[in-house]
Amino acid sequence: MTTTEELVQGLARDVRPVGRRAVEWRVLIGVGGGAVVSAVLAISVLGLREDLGTAAQGGALWIKVAYTLALALAAFAMTTQLARPGRESLRFAWAAAVPVVLLAALGFVELMRTPPNERMALWLGESWQSCPWLVLSLAVPVFVGLLWAFRQLAPTRLRAAGAAAGLTAGAVAAAVYCLHCPEASALFVLTWYSLGIALATLAGTLVGPRLLRW
Repeated sequence: MTTTEELVQGLARDVRPVGRRAVEWRVLIGVGGGAVVSAVLAISVLGLREDLGTAAQGGALWIKVAYTLALALAAFAMTTQLARPGRESLRFAWAAAVPVVLLAALGFVELMRTPPNERMALWLGESWQSCPWLVLSLAVPVFVGLLWAFRQLAPTRLRAAGAAAGLTAGAVAAAVYCLHCPEASALFVLTWYSLGIALATLAGTLVGPRLLRW
């Protein structure tokens, strides 16, 4: 009769060793591939903002980039954790709140310095109606890349993994969207970029249990 130990040894006999960072590399490849597709779509369909060179010399563009990439890094860390089986706690979940709090503080200062009759324009900008939906659309290729990455991984908390993947895709898409979006207000970014990222997170939460099942 075969013992449990012999069975385990037999199953593991032909298993090749996996690198310590194999999960991170696979998720990174999925995110990177999706981000390239999103960037191509943003440039070819939406177009680069006409003053991108000038904007790159100021601070507003880099605040948007820093905010979205900080969210993307925190979400990436959560995604790689949840890609492994049996992970019950998320060590880096708190990190996603840091850029939101910092941008909210900056937006508050910006709002206080703006005359009351100009605050609505500061908040809405010229593209508030389309911004969240464009971010959500650009998140699709990144989410598809993450689905590819998860095919060889073993998530067990499928809804949470879907949410983390959606958050990652939304944040990366928002960073790509900076190439097109001319809005400079921190309050605009905090509201409408974040709404697009939240929509991507919600979509990931809803489809995660179905698409990440293994």
